[in-house]
Amino acid sequence: MGFEYVKALHLIFIVTWFAGLFYIVRLFIYQTEALEKPEQERQILKPHLDLMAHRLWYIITWPSAVLTLIFGFWVLTYRWGYLQQEFMQAKLALVLLLYVYHGYSQVLFTELQAGKARWSSTQLRLWNELSTLLLFAIVFLIVLKNTLSMLWGMLGLVGLFLVFLLAIKLYKKYRTR
Repeated sequence: MGFEYVKALHLIFIVTWFAGLFYIVRLFIYQTEALEKPEQERQILKPHLDLMAHRLWYIITWPSAVLTLIFGFWVLTYRWGYLQQEFMQAKLALVLLLYVYHGYSQVLFTELQAGKARWSSTQLRLWNELSTLLLFAIVFLIVLKNTLSMLWGMLGLVGLFLVFLLAIKLYKKYRTR
């Protein structure tokens, strides 16, 4: 299979992996909020949300994470020299952080499936933004191929994160009214 096909498949599975990561945490929020509902509502919502989360996690998110890794390694076999470059080392460090994020999301998933909410829905909203920051950092780094540009981009992302925090606080105030 040619380099372009392997790279395209790598990108496709990155997209589906991130789609799964973004939506699973949204389901975590719904699951957490469902646990706070009266018993009758909880009995209806929890099984449905658990099923949705289970299907998303094991049919889309996990397979996409594994296939991203496989095709990513395959892409590198065409460009071993990239491993010597600073931007690729930084990108791989960020990807490692993303797999740690995925792994910790597995812990949250397992607990929520058992009916235990470790974090509040607000904390989960913040957790969801971490994957967004990692996505931005990785994309800017791989496109610009420059860690200094990535540093400036990360400063911009911190600003974006602060805007997200403000938006979350405003939404929480709106929701509680």
